[in-house]
Amino acid sequence: SVLALNGKIRKVGEKMFASNGKKVDFASALQSCEEVGGTLAAPKNEEENKAIMDIVKQYNQYAYLGIRKGETSGQFKYINGMPLSYSNWHQHEPNSNGKEKCVEMYTDGTWNDKKCNMYYLTICEF
Repeated sequence: SVLALNGKIRKVGEKMFASNGKKVDFASALQSCEEVGGTLAAPKNEEENKAIMDIVKQYNQYAYLGIRKGETSGQFKYINGMPLSYSNWHQHEPNSNGKEKCVEMYTDGTWNDKKCNMYYLTICEF
């Protein structure tokens, strides 16, 4: 039913964000999004960030974002290699000195760089 999906899907412009409620590591989250024709959610503006945050809050679980540290530059980029057009880092983040190559979203919508082997909520974008 439609109600069952309440809170698990958010639409922003042409984009849709959805979660399967599963907590997995970064690679598994990315794979499960790609298997269903999407990619890991990565906000390109404040409105999209808020939509993802709404889902994070609904589950009360941190989530991985589709953002990764580049191998060469050490700059964070979208999964497709494009530079970030928007960011919402938590105060004093990112701070990992290279060990934390993935990015998580806190329940307040801010970001933190994190290791890629944690188990976090999967949120895909379509």
